[in-house]
This record gives sequence, structure tokens and C-alpha cells, in this order.
Amino acid sequence: MRSIDVVGTASALPDAWSSRSLGDVGTARVKVLRMDGGPVPEEAHGAAEVLLVLDGRLELSVEGAEVAVGTGEMYRVPAGARHAVRPGSRGTLVIVEVPGE
Repeated sequence: MRSIDVVGTASALPDAWSSRSLGDVGTARVKVLRMDGGPVPEEAHGAAEVLLVLDGRLELSVEGAEVAVGTGEMYRVPAGARHAVRPGSRGTLVIVEVPGE
């Protein structure tokens, strides 16, 4: 397998917040997307997910608490936690999730 240009893949996506799968590891899927400053509505998942900011900043609301995740930082959203992206989130985001849970 060859290496993947994660930031380049995100930059080439036609729309912000539309993710692209980079591959699977066990039952987990690794995705990348480009954040454009706009908010994303609240959601919850049956399994925990990891949000890793490659560049930029992710502004979240998790169960009503404000969370900021900067370049090189990651945040683990617990299973079932209500979370939303707040305005001002920009950059490249990697998501590790278990699909369908």
C-alpha cells in the first residue's frame, strides 16, 4: 500500500463537510474532510468516535459544553453523546468511526 496525502485529499473535495473514506482498520473507518467555518447540526452515534485536527481548529458543543480542538489535537466523542460543530471550525479533520453504530 502506498501513503495517502491526507491534507491534499481533503483540499480536493468538492464540498466542505463532505467526507471521503481513506480506508478501514478492523471495524473502524478513517475519513477526512475539509471544515469551512460553517456549523454542523447536532448528532449522536452508538459508538465513540475520534476527531483529529490536522490543521486549523474544530469548535464543538458536546452535551452542552464547549470544546475547542486545535492543530495536532484529538478529541474522543463518547458513544451516545450529543455533539455539534459550532461556527468557526476551519481546516482539515480526520474522523475515526465505526460505521452503523
